[in-house]
Amino acid sequence: MTETPAPHFHSREDREDYTRHDLDVPEGHHEQMRLDKYITQFIQNATRNKVQEGIRKGWVRVNGLLEKASYRVQPGDEIVIIVPKAPPPEARAENIPLEIVHEDDDVIVVDKPAGMVVHPSYGNWTGTLVNALLWHRGNLSTVNHEQDSLRPGIVHRLDKGTSGLLVVARNDHAHHHLSKQFAEKSVERTYRTVIWGAPQKNRGTIHQPLGRDPSDRKKMAVLEPGKGKDAITHYRVLKRYDHLALLDVMLETGRTHQIRVHFSWMGHPVLGDPVYGGDSVRYGPNTGTRKTMFQNIFSLLGRQCLHARTLGFEHPASGDWLQFTSEIPDDMEKVLEKLDNYCT
Repeated sequence: MTETPAPHFHSREDREDYTRHDLDVPEGHHEQMRLDKYITQFIQNATRNKVQEGIRKGWVRVNGLLEKASYRVQPGDEIVIIVPKAPPPEARAENIPLEIVHEDDDVIVVDKPAGMVVHPSYGNWTGTLVNALLWHRGNLSTVNHEQDSLRPGIVHRLDKGTSGLLVVARNDHAHHHLSKQFAEKSVERTYRTVIWGAPQKNRGTIHQPLGRDPSDRKKMAVLEPGKGKDAITHYRVLKRYDHLALLDVMLETGRTHQIRVHFSWMGHPVLGDPVYGGDSVRYGPNTGTRKTMFQNIFSLLGRQCLHARTLGFEHPASGDWLQFTSEIPDDMEKVLEKLDNYCT
């Protein structure tokens, strides 16, 4: 059993990353056996302790309800158990196209397309950036192997729906050197984004701690001081549209979903963001041609309008400063054209 939140129990079909077991207690059953003991009889390699842990985490339901391990099963009970499938022992190489911007013996800089996950995890065991890198470039750093053999070479990440530049370490020395730069905030990263509404000032900084949303563990949120990790986002307004704005954003820290959460907290969610409220019309009229235009934009993007545009760091071997720039991808370019035509 794992810490992964239990999936919904709507369907009797197994989900991709979970195995579902359905147990129907027969009408002739009169032993009044404890729930944990009853389940242990039917799940291969399951121990009583693991079953009890799974029950506590909500992986088991009886007649659609959560019950304690001490519940006495009754004739006619319908028991549903969801068990996460074991992850592969390590990432596998896959022949997936990549846009490699720079490569040497120590680092690889990749221009990641939107929709690609950085490394394998539940829901995305294949098709990731790591799978592609292992095919095209072979060995990557092993610094992460003690904790997670599915993340070779990964020093930092971009969200699945975010496009743009990312640096990968080819050896352990490079990995440690790059990680130190990220920790010391000496890596330069700028993003291009469109947000709903616009800040009053053309330049500003958002300095708010971030952590897991207490009401939804799949999301991040701004938390009270002392309860989250320090997070600092600098921004510059490049252009103001009708109820939207084009921004350059510079990260001083690199927390999960940082840009998306900080601007959503300000009341300016990133355009198209399906998690933090940017995939509906937030400001201005939602009628007529304007409504149709934004429906087309949401359909065109299918993601948050966010691109990691520049990346700068000190080369871990030579000490030279390397700076890279990625052009805005086609989907965002088309969105900006629509905004120029209809929202200025």
